[in-house]
Amino acid sequence: MACGSSVLNNSSQSADRSLVEQIVRQVTMEYLNREGAARAGKSLSPVLTVLASARHMHICREDMDVLFGKGSELTVYKPLFQAGNFASNEKVTIIGPRSRLISNLRILGPMRPQSQVELAFTDAFSLGFDQIPVRLSGDIAGTPGAIIMGPKGTIELKQGIIRAAIHVHMNPAEAAYFGVKQGDLMKLRVGGAASTTFNNVHVRIDPNSRLNVHLDTDEANASGIHLTKDIELVK
Repeated sequence: MACGSSVLNNSSQSADRSLVEQIVRQVTMEYLNREGAARAGKSLSPVLTVLASARHMHICREDMDVLFGKGSELTVYKPLFQAGNFASNEKVTIIGPRSRLISNLRILGPMRPQSQVELAFTDAFSLGFDQIPVRLSGDIAGTPGAIIMGPKGTIELKQGIIRAAIHVHMNPAEAAYFGVKQGDLMKLRVGGAASTTFNNVHVRIDPNSRLNVHLDTDEANASGIHLTKDIELVK
């Protein structure tokens, strides 16, 4: 398999799909630079959107063929914030150590060169993983694997189980505004009753990106980010 998985016993049995799980919980907040706003002629800062992403999978062509049938394609459940990205209707079951499983794991599109699964710490624990590494998406070398079951077949994912590092997407103009470059680290300060600061927010720059921070559900819930508008992204 070109994308790092092997085919297990082919099966047409699908996992229970009755429980629909929302994959991306979106909290949109307007972020204003007070100091900049006070200066005549200086525009306000860009609008920051914070996205809390639930567990999900990214899939490659080869694994899609095994799990959903040769030539199958991802179908759009709903568009995501970044242009061209979407939550698909397709879901799988992931089986971790000691045969623990999570069903209805949604796949996000479009397809990628290699498959990976992004989990929060509590998801990993419930699957039986003692620990999973915190990585940027796509950096899966040396990470744990798992068994993935789809409606048409089953694969053994050799690696690709990660906890996604908190990161911020932005375009070059937004990067210039904040004075950051690709790979820099920023801070996300969240106020409110559960006030906290995330120190290692990885900067990812692309001309087609819109300004938003991605964190997982554990991070979002712990900081109570959905309960406050007191949020600040700083260099």
